[in-house]
Amino acid sequence: MTTDTYRVTGMTCAHCVGAVTEELSALDGVTTVSVDLVAGGTSTVTVESAAPLDATTVAGAIDEAGYALAGPRDLPLA
Repeated sequence: MTTDTYRVTGMTCAHCVGAVTEELSALDGVTTVSVDLVAGGTSTVTVESAAPLDATTVAGAIDEAGYALAGPRDLPLA
């Protein structure tokens, strides 16, 4: 079992959470998707899968839902 966390921008509501969850859940091997929504900010999406997921595949699923992975400029400064 593998757990990966992604930062996603553009999500604002429960519908957004549902769209991202649906697209990621459709990927081969994904068993659980959990979203910590930060409306209008950068949300955290945790994905559990049977094997590691290809980052390009994950980005494509999030894009298909209408959102984007956060880039370095979207992350808070440490």
